[in-house]
Amino acid sequence: MSNLAIGFSGFLAIVALIGLRVPVGLALLIVAFFGISIVTSPGIAFSLVRVVPFDFVANWDLSAIPMFLLMGAIAHRSGMTSSLFDVARLWLSGLPGGLAVATNFACAGFSSASGSSLATTMAVGRIAIPEMRKYKYDDGLACGIVACGGTLGVLIPPSIILVIYGIFAEVSVAKLFIAGIIPGLLTAGIYTAQIIIRCKLDPSLAPPVDEKPTWAERFAALAEIWPLPLLILAVIGGIYSGIATPTEAGALGAFLALLIALAQRRMTLAIFREAARESIVATAAVFFVAVGAVLLTRFMAFSGVPMYLASLVADFGVSHLAIILTIMVIYLILGMFLDPLGMMLLTLPVFLPLLIAADMDLIWFGILMVKFIEIGLITPPVGLNVYAVKLMQPEIPLQKIFRGAVWFLLSEVLIVGLLIVFPIITLWLPSVM
Repeated sequence: MSNLAIGFSGFLAIVALIGLRVPVGLALLIVAFFGISIVTSPGIAFSLVRVVPFDFVANWDLSAIPMFLLMGAIAHRSGMTSSLFDVARLWLSGLPGGLAVATNFACAGFSSASGSSLATTMAVGRIAIPEMRKYKYDDGLACGIVACGGTLGVLIPPSIILVIYGIFAEVSVAKLFIAGIIPGLLTAGIYTAQIIIRCKLDPSLAPPVDEKPTWAERFAALAEIWPLPLLILAVIGGIYSGIATPTEAGALGAFLALLIALAQRRMTLAIFREAARESIVATAAVFFVAVGAVLLTRFMAFSGVPMYLASLVADFGVSHLAIILTIMVIYLILGMFLDPLGMMLLTLPVFLPLLIAADMDLIWFGILMVKFIEIGLITPPVGLNVYAVKLMQPEIPLQKIFRGAVWFLLSEVLIVGLLIVFPIITLWLPSVM
């Protein structure tokens, strides 16, 4: 068997192991180790397993991951994010489908602190879904907006997925963060427009809320969430101005979150210990998968698969659109079975050389890739975020939740189309940094 055949067989082996419920990180490590042993020698495989994990984890840029995770954990555990939905409800409940619109913006706000899609879905969903159901909102709409609004967590900075992608693709994490801002706001805006139009045409989806908050109540609610905009401005402003790197901005965000929680007397030793434990466990899980992906990259390089695919692109002159659409289909399929991090790290060793050979902008592709991952998070038959909503609302049929998510999938098709046709939407802000 040729090295090329061994490389392609490695992908089939990974899919088989994941199908047998082997954790993604472990599946990547097993296949990479045995693949390198066959293509080169067991000695080289053992040497790489000994050296690569430390070299990778010791990368200074990766320090941003535990910092952002700690910032999000402190903000969540100390209650900084708990008033987000109340604020959005008081300001937006007068719109058609106002509570669903409020949920959408609460998801956007929470995701900018947590950087995690699943955490956003679970945190906002626990508050928002019972509230919408109390006001007789359609279950599909209520659950669909929580599942889909949660996906903003992998796009709106700070995003752990974008940090990992930037390191693997060797592009600026700061520019990736800034590039995600306009597509993230565009996504939230199109979701909002879709909700308002649907609820205007069919008021039974979202009966009007009989609540008329005073301006005093609205501004009083705003005063409860001031720490969150401050954290976001400190992180994004520091990166955009060039004062701080993403790693330094993450550390600043975590430190500010701790100071604010202490100043508000919401921080205790038990809360800090729980936030630290949560961020350590999450960091270890991310790094374990990432180390497996690094070793898989070495295996792919030894087998020659990436260079073979890159040469095919060069020889046949495949268009950028054809490459992007093919990659999108692959991500949609993988999204039915894998979590976002596993999906990305499984494919990057093959896709990156292909994209470089096609001379594509890797910042632009990074944001598109995140959009593909977002769609995968709500695509049947798995749809991780949909199952998270089902876990919170077991009495609502899964079929109804997926039906509610379909409308937002259609919105995602429109958004992806705009990002492909008009790359300037993604690239303008990074270009003026």
